[in-house]
Amino acid sequence: MAATEELEVREQIRRERTALAESVEELRGELGEATNVAGKLDGVLPAAVAGAVGAGFVLGGGIGATVRYFLRRSRER
Repeated sequence: MAATEELEVREQIRRERTALAESVEELRGELGEATNVAGKLDGVLPAAVAGAVGAGFVLGGGIGATVRYFLRRSRER
């Protein structure tokens, strides 16, 4: 009886290992899809770059600095 239980336990462990290996492979595939930034930005990359440049300009105080620059130049003339 002990040999039968041992075989059942070994078979269950083998099934669990197989299921775990399949789950890991599936997870690797999904992780690859989730981290494919280039694929997600395909076609919208120019808009994303323009938005990032615009946001950087605004956050960097670009509007105020540009207005002050042109106002200063007009007063100097």
